[in-house]
Amino acid sequence: MEKKKIEGFEHVRYEAPQLSPEEMIQRSEQFYQVMDQRRTVREFDKRPVPLEVLEKIILTASTAPSGAHKQPWTFCLISDPTIKKKIREAAEEEEKISYSTRMPDQWKSDLKPLGTNWEKPFLEEAPYLIVVFKQSYGMENGQKAQHYYVNESVGIACGFLIAAIHQAGLVAVTHTPSPMNFLSEILARPFNEKPYLLIPVGYAKAETYVPDIHRKPLEEIITKF
Repeated sequence: MEKKKIEGFEHVRYEAPQLSPEEMIQRSEQFYQVMDQRRTVREFDKRPVPLEVLEKIILTASTAPSGAHKQPWTFCLISDPTIKKKIREAAEEEEKISYSTRMPDQWKSDLKPLGTNWEKPFLEEAPYLIVVFKQSYGMENGQKAQHYYVNESVGIACGFLIAAIHQAGLVAVTHTPSPMNFLSEILARPFNEKPYLLIPVGYAKAETYVPDIHRKPLEEIITKF
C-alpha cells in the first residue's frame, strides 16, 4: 500500500473504484430498489440470529464519517432476556406517560395510521437490541478529549446501521422513548455516554403486516440549482 506524509501525518493512497456512467446508474438503481423495500417492523420472530451477523452490521455502522474522525459512538448489543425485560418495563413506563400527558393530540393523531401505542413487546421479542450511545466527549489517558459534531456523526452511523440491517435480510424498528436515561442506568454506561437510539433487530414474523404508507416522490424531495 502506497503511503506518504502530508504535513507530518501519514496518509495512504486511496484507490477509487472506476465505474462507467452506465455501471453507476445500474448500481445506484439496484441499491435504491433494495432499500425501498425496507420497512419498520414491530413483529419479530424469536428465532436466533447468528452473532457474527450483528457484529458485521455494527462494524458497517462504524465506517460512517465522524467529526475529526473521533468516532463518538458506542453500540451496546443485548440478547440477555433479563436485561431486555428491564428495558421493556422502563421504556413502557415512559411511553405510558408520553401517550397520556406529554404528546399533543396532533402527534397522537399522526401516529394512528402506524398503529403504535405505549406497549412495546418487541423489546423482549426481538432476539437482539442495539442501543446506540453518543459520546459527548472521549476519555484518553484519563483525560477528557474533545468530540466534534457528535449528533451529526452518530446520526450518520445510525443510518449506516439501519441500511446494514436491511441488507442482511433482517428487520428493525427505531425506538426513542423519551427520556432515555434509564438505558444508561440499566447498562451502566459511563457519564460521557448518552443514549441516542434503541433498535430491536431480528427476523420478521412469517405473517407480518405493515402500514400501507408511501414515500414522497423524487420531485417533492429534491430541488435542483
